[in-house]
Amino acid sequence: MREFWVSSGHHLTRRTDGGGLAVTDELLLAYLARPELVPPEEACPAERALHALLLADPRREVDAREVERLADPDARENWAFMIAFRDCLLKSGTVEGAYLAIVRNGVQVPPLFLNHLVHLILRNALDGCDDPYVLRAAELFFRPQRASLHEGTMLLADLELVEEHQKGQGASPLVAMLGRDPTTELDVLDEENAWTYWSRSDAFTMALAIGSQPRSRDGLARAIETFVRHLLHVTVRVTPLDRIEDRDWRWFVVLDAEATRIGNALWRNEEIDPEAGERVLALFRLDFEPGAVLDPRAEGSPVYLIMAMDQARTLRMKPQNLIVGLPLHGRVRAA
Repeated sequence: MREFWVSSGHHLTRRTDGGGLAVTDELLLAYLARPELVPPEEACPAERALHALLLADPRREVDAREVERLADPDARENWAFMIAFRDCLLKSGTVEGAYLAIVRNGVQVPPLFLNHLVHLILRNALDGCDDPYVLRAAELFFRPQRASLHEGTMLLADLELVEEHQKGQGASPLVAMLGRDPTTELDVLDEENAWTYWSRSDAFTMALAIGSQPRSRDGLARAIETFVRHLLHVTVRVTPLDRIEDRDWRWFVVLDAEATRIGNALWRNEEIDPEAGERVLALFRLDFEPGAVLDPRAEGSPVYLIMAMDQARTLRMKPQNLIVGLPLHGRVRAA
């Protein structure tokens, strides 16, 4: 079995009997070691003491007054978020359970931590996957992307990597000087180089041809199926579409914030201006397998999924919409 996404930290946890990832001390300590939480040199004694106590016992109960005593207001905010996040993990017992609790109950969690949970969940759910197209497409769930049209093909590249290139870090001086789109400098995942994904999965250095490569769209469809099945224990079939031709569509789920406006306009049968239409990156049809208990309004009809980039050509996928937006009747247990 090939290794991938070591940076997720999946080796710091273990799989439970239910298939989820247990919240271990090692996982909690990894969060405490993040630079956002390690007290800087100028940190007050109270912050240093709190951090040291949690390193000694990452499950230690923390009173709100301990956080209030921190001198720096930014530190107080960071630690308030961290303790709430830690407590949610401990209460849930599994990474999957914590993620479901967060997205269903509206718990305020920094995007960085929420993305990391998705990274861990997908690493668990896709364990044993041998298709680089599925794995690269799954990166969209937890890594923001920059879209670029190159020679008629819509490419998606890791946003963090692109921004580093734009700052001149990692890009050739000529590329930086000419201001060329760094997306075009990356290897685009194809049949010839797919085998290299395994050695570079944690570098996020491969672009995805989402517009012209059927295997890329199929890979994203399979990743969506896996994510839903793993978290909601419901089997779905996801099919890429070129357009929505159903005149009586009853339910849709947007996969990002930009798609919300487009989807709402389509729902109201409003005309979509060409510019907005060009920002749609992918459309899918989602069908439930027999046995799923659905909202009566959606029974007998497919669910349509819409994914779009914003005006800055950025895609920030919101996989939590698949959890709270699908027309499932009642709540489903966590792994």
